Amino acid sequence: QAQLVESGGGLVQPGGSLRLSCVASGRSFNAYSMGWFRQPPGKDREMVAAISRGGGTVTEYADSVKGRFTISRDNAKDTLYLQMNNLKSEDTAVYFCAASGWDLRVRAEDYRYWGQGTQVTVSS
Repeated sequence: QAQLVESGGGLVQPGGSLRLSCVASGRSFNAYSMGWFRQPPGKDREMVAAISRGGGTVTEYADSVKGRFTISRDNAKDTLYLQMNNLKSEDTAVYFCAASGWDLRVRAEDYRYWGQGTQVTVSS
């Protein structure tokens, strides 16, 4: 069983940057593919980015964040990252990291373990 803890959220102005982190514990981190999801106020949870297990050589992004967000993993630190640049007001949401026993999945249903979420607010 994996435990996931996100950090790094906060209030940022439009055009600014944040880096989210997700520390995993409990089982072999590199055996899981990982993903970042977000849930804007009053909306459903949506996939932001996903990264393959192991070396994380394959990634997927939602169209809305391509070119602005970068997902990465450091297996030595059991940590997943999401670098978010050029943030927009529509990026405001609670961001969750998740772990899947399947490789590189984009559906929330395919992720077994979830963190508690971290709030990201983009506002001037």
